Amino acid sequence: MSKLPSATGGPPRARTRRVMVGDVAIGGGAPVSVQSMTKTHTADVPATLAQIRRLQEAGCEIVRVAVPDQEAAEALPGLVRQCKLPVVADIHFDYRLALAALQAGVHKLRINPGNIGGAERAEKVLREAKERGVPVRIGVNAGSLEKDLYERHGGATPEALVASALRQVELCQDIGFDDIVLSLKASDVLTTIEAYRLIARRVDFPLHVGITEAGTRWTGTIKSAVGIGVLLAEGIGDTIRVSLAGDPVEEVRVGWEILKSLRLRRRGVTVIACPTCGRTEVDVAAIAEELERRLAAVNKELTVAVMGCAVNGPGEAKEADVGVACGKKSALLFRRGTVVGKIREEEIVERLLREVEEWPSMGHTGPRTSREEVL
Repeated sequence: MSKLPSATGGPPRARTRRVMVGDVAIGGGAPVSVQSMTKTHTADVPATLAQIRRLQEAGCEIVRVAVPDQEAAEALPGLVRQCKLPVVADIHFDYRLALAALQAGVHKLRINPGNIGGAERAEKVLREAKERGVPVRIGVNAGSLEKDLYERHGGATPEALVASALRQVELCQDIGFDDIVLSLKASDVLTTIEAYRLIARRVDFPLHVGITEAGTRWTGTIKSAVGIGVLLAEGIGDTIRVSLAGDPVEEVRVGWEILKSLRLRRRGVTVIACPTCGRTEVDVAAIAEELERRLAAVNKELTVAVMGCAVNGPGEAKEADVGVACGKKSALLFRRGTVVGKIREEEIVERLLREVEEWPSMGHTGPRTSREEVL
C-alpha cells in the first residue's frame, strides 16, 4: 500500500484510484469527503429535499437515499433534478430498482453483493452503470454476508468480508468495469478496522469507511470516532459516513470533527475547552457549549479556546486564533496570540462571538496557519 504525503498536516494517505460522484472526487488524493443518508421516505420528495438542504448546510458533500420500492424509484428523477448534492441510490434485494435508479440519473449506486440477487443480476446492473458512466459502491456488510462465505469462514470475520468484496471486484473487472468504491462494514469496531486493513493491501480502489449500525448519538459517535479515526490515521479511507440512529445532521457534524481532529480537513469554527477542575472559577462548560451551539452554522475557519485557569490557559488561548484564559470571575482575552483585554465572566460569550464575527472570512489566519487546508 503506497501512500501520498498529506498537504494539510494530517497523516499520509493511501494511494487509490479516483472516482467521480457528480462533481465530488473520491480517492486519488482528493480530500476525504463527508457523506450521510436521509432518514425520510424517499417517495416524499419535499421532506427528503428539506432534509438534504439541512445536511448540505452542515457540510454534507454526498447524500444517499434509500430506494426500497417502485414508488421511491419513481421519485428519483425529480429528486435528482432538484438536489444540489450528488445523489447515491441505496439498493437492496431488487436489481430492477438499481436499473430504474440509473435511468433516473443518480450519480452513484450502492449495492450489497449479499442480497442483490446473484451474479447474473449484479452483472446487469454493472453493465448499465458502465454504459452510463455511473460509479458503484460495492457495500459489504457483516449482517448480510453471502451464506457460503459466512459458513466457510465461520462467521462474518474480516477475512470473510474481504472475500466478499474481492468476489465482486472480480465480477466488475470481468466486464471491464473499474469505476467502483468499496466498503467493508461491521458494527464491531475491531472487525471493521481489520477488514479495511486487509483490503487496502489487496486493491487500490477508493474506500468508503464507516462503522455500520454504530448506535445512538452517544455510543455511535464514540464507536465511529474510534473506528474511522484509526483507519484514517493509518491513511486508509477516501470518504466517510458516520452511521447514527437519529438526526443525520449529527452524522455530518461528527464526520467533520473526526476529519478536523486528524488535520485532514478544515471547516467552520473549532471550539476547544479545558475539562475544568477545582481551580476553575468560571463556568467553562456552559460557555463552551453555548459557543458551539451559536457558532455551528458559522463557516469561518478558526479556533476559539475557552480555558479555565492559569495552568494551561494562557498557553492554549495564545495558540488559538481567539481565546480566553479565565481567572476569578473574569478572563484575559487573546487575539492572534496577544492579550487584547480583560473581560468579566458574563461578557465572555458575547465578546468571543463578536471576535468571530469580525474575523476575516478568508480562513484561518492565526498562529496555526501552516495547518490550514486549501479546499
